[in-house]
Amino acid sequence: MKSRLLAGFLAVVLALVGGLLVFAYAGNANDRAMAEMEPANVLVVASQVPAGTAVEALGEYVQTTSLPSTAIAASAIRDLSGFEGKVTAVDLVPGEQLLAERMVAPEDLTGGTIEVPKGLQEVSFQLEPQKVVGGRLVPGDHVGIFISFDGGALEDAPEEQTTQLVLRKVLVTAVQRAPEVVSESAEEAAQALPQGSLLLTVAVDDLQAQKIVFAAEFAKLWLSKEPSDAKESKSEVVQKTKVYR
Repeated sequence: MKSRLLAGFLAVVLALVGGLLVFAYAGNANDRAMAEMEPANVLVVASQVPAGTAVEALGEYVQTTSLPSTAIAASAIRDLSGFEGKVTAVDLVPGEQLLAERMVAPEDLTGGTIEVPKGLQEVSFQLEPQKVVGGRLVPGDHVGIFISFDGGALEDAPEEQTTQLVLRKVLVTAVQRAPEVVSESAEEAAQALPQGSLLLTVAVDDLQAQKIVFAAEFAKLWLSKEPSDAKESKSEVVQKTKVYR
């Protein structure tokens, strides 16, 4: 009887020790995996930041968070030194990294909009963050506008799905963001992907406006961030048979 009790007690002890060893190994594995991703500290928005907020007041809105290097934007800010005297160019939402291009001099703040060049008009359309360079566009940026159809765009191949870069270096004049649900955990907010839709306003001529409105109604739009020095290859209609060429 005593031997059976002793054996049972030893089994329980061994099970507990084994569980602790497994837990410790799993924790070390997670640490090793994180180390292999070369994490680095960046500033992440923890609560809504209004446009025009001074850098000196950003401390209560942002927090330092460690992220894998592959998830850090090229212009992500690691600390606020060097940005003294600047303000946020647009509203910032929880979960996004603090980017250098969103810090501007107070005199350059235009209330989140850019003056429309003479002869052009403005048109707006709504897209999800993944179709708007991850939601990282700001007024003053230039974009390429891709239009995709499920069919009917080509007379000789009406059933073909097609995509084409239709408009080049289009000026963004305003960016409006839908409110996001703020996570109760600041850490979760820092790791979260951009959510909610964005309303983009661009400056175009009348013919370009027609194409954008038609695509917004009957097709699909996708944007690229296209600076003034971006290479301009000849744009062609892409079909399934051409993607791998």
